[in-house]
Amino acid sequence: MNINELHPRLRDAVAAAEQIAEPRLRDIDRLIDVNQWKTIRAFQAHKVSDFHFHGSTGYGYNDRGRETLDEVYATVFGAEAGLVRPHFASGTHTIATALFGVLRPGDELLFVTGSPYDTLHKAIGAEGDGTGSLRDWGVKVTIVPLTPEGRVDWPAVEAAWNPAVKVVAMQRSRGYEWRASFTVEELGEMARRAKALNPEVITFLDNCYGEFTEEREPTEVGIDLMAGSLIKNPGGGIAPTGGYIVGRRRLVELSAYRLTAPGIGAEVGSMLGATRPIYQGLFLAPHAVGQALKGAVFAAALFDALGFVTHPRWDEPRSDIIQAVRFKEPSQLIAFVQSVQRASAVDAHVVPEPWDMPGYEHPVIMAAGTFIQGGSLEFSADAPIREPYTAYMQGGLTYSHVKIGVVSAVQRMMEEKLL
Repeated sequence: MNINELHPRLRDAVAAAEQIAEPRLRDIDRLIDVNQWKTIRAFQAHKVSDFHFHGSTGYGYNDRGRETLDEVYATVFGAEAGLVRPHFASGTHTIATALFGVLRPGDELLFVTGSPYDTLHKAIGAEGDGTGSLRDWGVKVTIVPLTPEGRVDWPAVEAAWNPAVKVVAMQRSRGYEWRASFTVEELGEMARRAKALNPEVITFLDNCYGEFTEEREPTEVGIDLMAGSLIKNPGGGIAPTGGYIVGRRRLVELSAYRLTAPGIGAEVGSMLGATRPIYQGLFLAPHAVGQALKGAVFAAALFDALGFVTHPRWDEPRSDIIQAVRFKEPSQLIAFVQSVQRASAVDAHVVPEPWDMPGYEHPVIMAAGTFIQGGSLEFSADAPIREPYTAYMQGGLTYSHVKIGVVSAVQRMMEEKLL
């Protein structure tokens, strides 16, 4: 990308965005340092050595690398225990494993942060749907919408409360909602208020997209059980697949029984050659997440300079790696997402189109020219084709890639008279 070849209006906007965002980018560099040292200290505390990277076969009994990986994750996240496996097929699978692990027929699951991400809806299901969903298994699920300002509606939560509520669930990231992601401090306050209603209730968090975006993690401030995906933040762009669950020891144990079988739990499971990249991905994660954050700040500053509405704005607090940009019409949105694909190192020749993707309620367009299929810590973008026309950009293993991709997308829209 030659800066001199850009449209003059875009060239001026890029310069203005870089200048105005510079102090925020320096803050992110300091955040990277804090989280990088935290991960290194966890590795050191558990005496990680090269023999921990060797794989196991069959049942995987006494796989010291796997066992130590669980301990390292628990330390990094300030939790009692961890369960880190390549056997988790996705973030949704990991979240469902945790919820099915701790809930029983007759229990109630109460979502206090509004409707969860689209792909979890099928796991929640409908009573008697025959799919083995939570509701099919006799678990009641209640979803309390957020206030118009995107905050937890505590009067509504208290009105919905009853003795059957066993798990209070929260989602850190915005999903496809036009709201701020919840900060660690806010999640801690949610946990405290839930415990005030019942000290025995389990607080659960979907932490996807949020890891290492702040200096603390939610399990350090009162979240009992937390789950996320290794092809998002904590995998560092290196882990080939998998997920993690961290939290109170007994709850993680129950989750492990759901992943394998009661009485077996976390004691088995060959790591399928993924041990080294999962360790290495965790080591790289603070830096990679910082690069994604810097790219999101630049993108927000650039689109702001061009007159678009962004969320969050470039100077607002961030607690996930997602940057939302609102377009005026679907042609702009589709052109932006397609341009993100064109700026990728992998599959740049592929042209994404909206399609009815399983697990989603509207046609979705996704750009994902990634080394890890679906790896959303890598630079990618997606959007449901529905009003208001909002693209959700996330990731970027290098700041330069995000900057090039975003600038290229805007240049294309200008060339096609969409701006």
